[in-house]
Amino acid sequence: MTRFARYSSSTALAICLGTSAAYADLTAANVWNNWRDYMSDMGYEVTGTEAQSGDTLTVSDVRMEIDMSTDEDTVKAAMTMDSVTFTEVGDGSVSIQVPATSAITVDGTPEDGKPFDLVIDYVQNGFDMVVTGDPDDLTYTYSADSVGMKLAKLTVDGKPFGPEVARVDVSLADMSGVSRILQGDLRNVSQTMTTGPVTYDMAFASPDDDGSATINGGVDSMSFTGGGDIPTVDDPSDVNAMINAGFGFEGEFTHGNGKTEISVDGPDGGGTVNTSSTGGVLTVAMSEDGLSYSSSRSGLAIKALMSKMPMPMDLNMENMLFGLMIPVQKSDEEQDFGLKLALEGFTMSDVLWGMFDPQAQLPRDPATVAVDLAGKATLMVNYMDPDAAAAMEASEEAPGELNALDVKDVTVEAAGAKLNGSGAFTFDNSDMTTFDGMPKPTGSIDMTLVGGNGLIDKLVAMGLLPEDQAMGARMMMGLFAVPGDGEDTLKSKIEINEEGHVLANGQRLK
Repeated sequence: MTRFARYSSSTALAICLGTSAAYADLTAANVWNNWRDYMSDMGYEVTGTEAQSGDTLTVSDVRMEIDMSTDEDTVKAAMTMDSVTFTEVGDGSVSIQVPATSAITVDGTPEDGKPFDLVIDYVQNGFDMVVTGDPDDLTYTYSADSVGMKLAKLTVDGKPFGPEVARVDVSLADMSGVSRILQGDLRNVSQTMTTGPVTYDMAFASPDDDGSATINGGVDSMSFTGGGDIPTVDDPSDVNAMINAGFGFEGEFTHGNGKTEISVDGPDGGGTVNTSSTGGVLTVAMSEDGLSYSSSRSGLAIKALMSKMPMPMDLNMENMLFGLMIPVQKSDEEQDFGLKLALEGFTMSDVLWGMFDPQAQLPRDPATVAVDLAGKATLMVNYMDPDAAAAMEASEEAPGELNALDVKDVTVEAAGAKLNGSGAFTFDNSDMTTFDGMPKPTGSIDMTLVGGNGLIDKLVAMGLLPEDQAMGARMMMGLFAVPGDGEDTLKSKIEINEEGHVLANGQRLK
């Protein structure tokens, strides 16, 4: 979890102009003071030279630095700005002006590695921010014609590397958003943000000229909606302390049509990979209830041509989904977890099909693979605490106990066959002998297979499955399954009872 804290801090630093500046009063001096105090509470050392002229406060040589070092490495990051001005407009609002270009610097020495430092130019064109409301309930309206980040300098072990070795250029156009900051026992933040086209252009090459890669692409548009409660604690990188103090957030990113082009080259060959999609969604949430993450992309297409591949690869998918929910805090009580994975409407080109099915004997309908699991677990380690995580890795003890598993759905549809299953199990962690080192499960799962024998017949006819292996597969199906209601349908109920016996359709196997 050291990396989690490091990522969180770096992200806060990179976007501080768009969000952190929001924690302000409605006078120029209080805007700056509250901004500075908030960043200090988040672990930053903030410095600047103040000069008041009428209704305008100018803060020059602004520097916000945070130390992200660990026991293993040393890393510091900072954002520097020539000046920031806070102007009382006269109608109860405050206008904030920031420089067109600011610098984000990161330098450090990794464990057993070479010291490095890099500079990223943070560029804004047409940026405007206005604050309205009252000190305990502020609304920030902001916009920019464009916002971008570009790698300006990279040095490793004292050796500088130019854009021919490393290039990073990311740009967002037509950004606008509204943030509301409500101050109570906790600081509640809610935000909406939209952009026009987002583009990225990156390139990396080996200093020894033995390989290179370029990545470029973008999306038509992007939006964000979310927020949460933020407490004040002594160490913001202590995730458990933050959660115990009431921390919680949730957010959703969406994007429109997108594409990525990747090109690689090296001594063993090269190639290109092009991907595109018609949209995507990413949601993240964290609180005392756990951490949840979900992402999906629709209309996904992948085309690849590699020098070591005999032919082009052309794959398409109607929808791809991944979801994960896990507990984040040690507790004597059971906590929820879950996992979802779905690859829906998968197809590939006839050229690829022709490699193993030139006569088109197998149905080429879109394939689907989906898994939906949920359960209960007891977490015995605060794994977001770096010290606790290190101790867990050094010990041979399990970080928790699995108490229950609900198999909501397992689906596989491909080549004319379809397998479906669902079931539920509970686990006795006091019995680690019945199943040789794992907690004893109790429960059952029901499975249905349609078209299985027909698929085996086709594979044998194509020469992809030897007859003796096909016979073995049919024998196993006969052992674990019974005929279903329809043609070429098998069903099976696998049970594990309280005595630890394993049964298939009532017949004891163990």
